[in-house]
Amino acid sequence: MWRGPRHKHVYRLWCGPRSIPVRSTSQAELDLIMVFNFGFTEGMYKDNSISILGLNSAMNPIQEMSIVGGTGIFRLARGYVIAQTHWFEPAFGDAIVGYNVTIVH
Repeated sequence: MWRGPRHKHVYRLWCGPRSIPVRSTSQAELDLIMVFNFGFTEGMYKDNSISILGLNSAMNPIQEMSIVGGTGIFRLARGYVIAQTHWFEPAFGDAIVGYNVTIVH
């Protein structure tokens, strides 16, 4: 049964260059291909996750990525993520990024 899009705003703190798997797409710019899961640990979505894939141009304050699936009630989910960088320290690879997530499942 289709229930319409769901919205969730998530903040994540990245600490260090190895805290999330990324691959660079350019030697001249800081563009990253990001593949990761957000796992929910409490509330009505506990023990479910969404899978996100996309190009993240770290120097742009706003990026768009795709939701390509998930687990539990988010199996076969689709949607998009708008990521907004609130703080970025390139010397250490640290960032605070807010995610506005729209999911259809």
